[in-house]
Amino acid sequence: MTAPETDSLRGGAPRRSAAPGQLPVVAVVAVGGGLGAAARYAASLWWPSAGGGFPWTTFWVNVVGCAVIGVFLVLITEALTVHRLVRPFFGTGVLGGFTTFSTYAVDLQHLFDTGHPRTALAYLAATPLAALTAVWLAATATRRVLTRRRP
Repeated sequence: MTAPETDSLRGGAPRRSAAPGQLPVVAVVAVGGGLGAAARYAASLWWPSAGGGFPWTTFWVNVVGCAVIGVFLVLITEALTVHRLVRPFFGTGVLGGFTTFSTYAVDLQHLFDTGHPRTALAYLAATPLAALTAVWLAATATRRVLTRRRP
């Protein structure tokens, strides 16, 4: 079949692409992701982890980033009206680039490869537990603060 025959079989209006409407979202996620990743990299330069030791910098970047995600999502979903690009820019882009579960995985592999399995296992368990706890505590605290401020 040729292209015109295929179009005639579909019936109805031609299908519109979602790409033009998504371009601003993709752009702000990319810019935000670059900013978040740069901040994460700067943290690793300022506070380098000792080889074979617990990767404290990556651990705290993930915990702090997850706490900020908890505060941010409560604010924009329950308290504030924000521009439609704020959530993809800050939540997905900046905080997604800042929190680094890919580096977490690389740190784990490095710890195992260099003969530090106990440290690796502690890190494996502690990071997601602390990150999830941080989101929950930050979201809960933010909700309480917002509740107290309402008349």
